[in-house]
Amino acid sequence: MREGFEEISLDRREEYLDRLARCPEKVSDYSFGNLWGWAEEYGLSWRFGESHVWILQTKPREMFWAPVGPWTDVDWSECPCLSQGLDFIRVPERLCAILHEAMPERVTTQEARDHYDYVYNVSDLVELKGNKFHKKKNLLNQFLRTYDYEYKPLTPDCVEETLEMQRQWFSWRDPEESGALLAENQAIVRVLQHWDRIPGLMGGAVRVDGEMIAYTVAEALTPDMLVIHFEKGKPGFKGVYQAISQMFLAEAGAGYALVDREQDLGDEGLRKAKLSYNPSLFLKKCTVSVAPKA
Repeated sequence: MREGFEEISLDRREEYLDRLARCPEKVSDYSFGNLWGWAEEYGLSWRFGESHVWILQTKPREMFWAPVGPWTDVDWSECPCLSQGLDFIRVPERLCAILHEAMPERVTTQEARDHYDYVYNVSDLVELKGNKFHKKKNLLNQFLRTYDYEYKPLTPDCVEETLEMQRQWFSWRDPEESGALLAENQAIVRVLQHWDRIPGLMGGAVRVDGEMIAYTVAEALTPDMLVIHFEKGKPGFKGVYQAISQMFLAEAGAGYALVDREQDLGDEGLRKAKLSYNPSLFLKKCTVSVAPKA
């Protein structure tokens, strides 16, 4: 591990969130739930500086993520960490512009479309009004008519049941997809197993005849935006994904204007599905290369 870096830890969560709160733009990658869930898969570590947290990914190779903290309070052209040059991934659009303005001769950027966050109006996904949501509303109504369902928030006493549903969900997947899904499964398990130690987590579950058939896991990214980390539904229940999304946001999303449903990572099927919910905006990201200081 690089000098000064340490494993992502629950003990420094509050300290990290304080730095994140001072970021002018927040994207899903930097939510604590995302860092914690994917820490082992990506080999993530962090280093706390005077004003920023530096995040390093070591798998499959070393890559820095964007520094977390008050970006506008820094003279980036004089930053010692950048004097020898550095490459970053998952950089929010606002920081791309700040770095380029500070060091126009040293910074090159490239859009990273696969990492754009899809952001929706909570009211749109709750009400599902109009022609653009006609198919989603029909699927939701079919679910409501067909099943004797129950929706409840996820609580610590639901963790074992949720883990069992996730285990079953993973076993239903196509073995050819197992690589990416195995990584996601491990991230989900890591988050669920530490549910009671991550106070910001929230979620919901739908049950039919007493059996959990869908769940979602989320947390607040900003005071007016939620981020959905995971959402799973049992096959064979038509409209189950529309149901868990609508029911969770109708209850837990009442105090939020927006919901971030993360990125598609270049998966064509996932991109089509996310676009079908009519995002209101994208949180754009890019890769950044900072050349060494002359």
